[in-house]
Amino acid sequence: MVARLHRRTVTGKRLHILRTLTCSKSVQRKSITMDALLYIHKLKLKLEAINRELASLVARKREHLSVMKQLQFPKKEVKVEKAEKGVLVRVTCEKGGDKLVSILEVFEEMGLVVLNARVSSNMYFAMEAIVVAEEEQHALHVKSITEAVIKAIER
Repeated sequence: MVARLHRRTVTGKRLHILRTLTCSKSVQRKSITMDALLYIHKLKLKLEAINRELASLVARKREHLSVMKQLQFPKKEVKVEKAEKGVLVRVTCEKGGDKLVSILEVFEEMGLVVLNARVSSNMYFAMEAIVVAEEEQHALHVKSITEAVIKAIER
């Protein structure tokens, strides 16, 4: 008798918990269990939808990374050419650090003045500048400018 009463109270507590979890309005035992099963089924469907969305996002990420790998740019590329009004310096390298500042400091140390420059740093660092000697007696040596810019990039 006591065991039956105890079992009834435990079952009643469990049904009450199920009712509150599933937001069931029913009072009968069968209805509460049916509502709980329906709630579990809906949760499974939501979980499957989330897993599908996750798989889609992971696939999109992989695709994006593979495209990015295909678009790899040269590690370092420095081209220095004589131009009409001085020297044309083209730099292409990986993004990061204070590359522009380092390059401009090197130009200043070498006594060069930047007449015109274009800089981009979307996917990689790219710079194109026309530089001239500050004073007429400074000779513009293509090789020395190239080496100095490469050292500036490596810093």
